[in-house]
Amino acid sequence: MELGVYSFGDVQRDTDGALGSTAQAQRNLLEAIRLADEVGLDYFGIGEHHTHEMPASAATVVLGAAASVTKNIILGSAVTVLSTDDPVRVYQQFATLDALSNGRAEITAGRGSSTESFPLFGHSLNDYDDLYAEKLDLLLKLNETPRITWEGRFRPALDDALVVPRPDRGHLPIWLATGGNPNSTVRAAVAGLPISYAIIGGPAERFGPLADLYRRAVEQVAHPNAQTRISVASPGFVGNDAQAAKDLWWKHYHEAFRALGEIRGFPAPQRAGFDRDANGGGALFVGSPEEIAERIVALHGVMGHDRHFFQMDLGQLPQKDFLGAIELLGTKVKPLVDAALAEKAPTSETV
Repeated sequence: MELGVYSFGDVQRDTDGALGSTAQAQRNLLEAIRLADEVGLDYFGIGEHHTHEMPASAATVVLGAAASVTKNIILGSAVTVLSTDDPVRVYQQFATLDALSNGRAEITAGRGSSTESFPLFGHSLNDYDDLYAEKLDLLLKLNETPRITWEGRFRPALDDALVVPRPDRGHLPIWLATGGNPNSTVRAAVAGLPISYAIIGGPAERFGPLADLYRRAVEQVAHPNAQTRISVASPGFVGNDAQAAKDLWWKHYHEAFRALGEIRGFPAPQRAGFDRDANGGGALFVGSPEEIAERIVALHGVMGHDRHFFQMDLGQLPQKDFLGAIELLGTKVKPLVDAALAEKAPTSETV
């Protein structure tokens, strides 16, 4: 099981309580990625956002810097809002990152739950799904060949265009991200892509049927080059003491969703709902290393996923607490998960 972290570049507050520097948020990201690599985590993803609170708008720049100060960790997007970007530039940027990191780059392509990039880059929300479908098609074709002839509605046509650089391994890993849409699940299977589920609320086990749907669709399509993997992205936080971790993270979770609710028109979360989702089988993985490891293993029994990564820095969580949680995830949670899954793995005598 691969474990990791994802972030939208959460901005800290200064000593007066005002939102701090968006520039410092980028430096904080780099510090977090370096630590994640040092403590043995497998993956770090940066999700594209364009707000003051979450200003991680240029993931490949930060990941490129991280490539020079890390050795093993996979560096990816979580997600690239493909609908409002140019697939040619996305491919070139991540192929460059792949070269600089010696083959550690990945793209996770999604439509994005936030829509601020649509007016920013001159796109209409009326074209929400059409933009994504067309640009995903182009991105996948770019991954197949360095020269491409292609025509669509939303960007100029390509006539035997050369797209470089190219990855040493021949292609880039491209994941399809979804918040739980069955159509997206089937889309990933038809394209032979690995799928990444964002589980941000409610019982996590409700994604079990979607994982089953994905595997059944993969079998029916029989894509010749299918990369059938499942990952899970969850909000979460790890602390030495389970209750202290929940009490600390609740304050920042509440602030993040209170502010978001003011924009999108939903009420601030209540502590009772948070406690329901942060315990047992809920979507919020908050607690001690032992508790988080047990819950990851339990969800693996339902979904069979092979990567789980967590958003821990939200609601202006102090950087020191973010770094402390990363360290616990790598040094405490990962060994517990690996040991538990090794015990469950079939042996040659039982197969």
